[in-house]
Amino acid sequence: MTQPTTLPRALPAGAPAADGMRFYLTTHKRHWVKLTDVPLFLKSEHFAAAAQLYPARGRYAVDSGGFSELQRHGRWTRSPRQYVDDLRRIWEHVGPYDWAAGQDWMCEDLIINGGTAGPLTFVGTKLSVPEHQRRTVHNFLDLRSLAPNLRIIPTLQGRTVAEYHACADLYESHGVDLRQEPTVGLGSVCRLQSTKQGAAIVTAMAARGYRLHGFGFKILGLERVGHLLASADSAAWSYHARKRPPLPGHPHKNCANCIDYALTWRRRVLAAIPTHRQALLTDRSAA
Repeated sequence: MTQPTTLPRALPAGAPAADGMRFYLTTHKRHWVKLTDVPLFLKSEHFAAAAQLYPARGRYAVDSGGFSELQRHGRWTRSPRQYVDDLRRIWEHVGPYDWAAGQDWMCEDLIINGGTAGPLTFVGTKLSVPEHQRRTVHNFLDLRSLAPNLRIIPTLQGRTVAEYHACADLYESHGVDLRQEPTVGLGSVCRLQSTKQGAAIVTAMAARGYRLHGFGFKILGLERVGHLLASADSAAWSYHARKRPPLPGHPHKNCANCIDYALTWRRRVLAAIPTHRQALLTDRSAA
């Protein structure tokens, strides 16, 4: 039987920096940090629950797990202090990360109003978009006050272009110059990314001079607005694998949790981007 192997990163170690976008592979498998130096995006709670943590071989960023928190509970069950403690442990044992997301409040309709989507049940926060934005901004201010050196990023939330502008203005009113931030998260766009509305939101926020990270982007979204993003992440490989047979020689039912499949999918995504935009999707090795 063919044994699974770890594929190399898209660019060799030491490749020159590019002015393009860094593409993080999203996974819930925290031990992948020791298996590949491809940029990874991992949830903080998977690190927090681990008895053993492994030093990372390559770059990685940390997701706060906000979607799951609000989907299941309609609120955050971890305090800012608990989250900061988790991030400090990750930093100490896994290594310095590129950045960590804040405990933001997404503005998708299901998150706010509740309901079902496939197997997921959303309890709903029953709060308004402005309240979600207020809580997002205030949480960022709290986290930065508690841990100014932990590279926690601000995230923009909303549903319309006007609402994203309002969220950006709210940060600015609290003295946060988003143009000076190395990374600004763009939340609640994963379901809109390939639509005209999603493209308008990305375009509007990029026009304000922000270095944007697109949460949960897929190939259609990257084709449309990838050139406007500083970075993006995707877990679409897992859904893709769940609908297909496993790779040859792999004993599992499907490759939904398989690093070989994930890395192969990532290479295919990068190769599928139109040639004039492939340079924008390279891994940047410079800090």
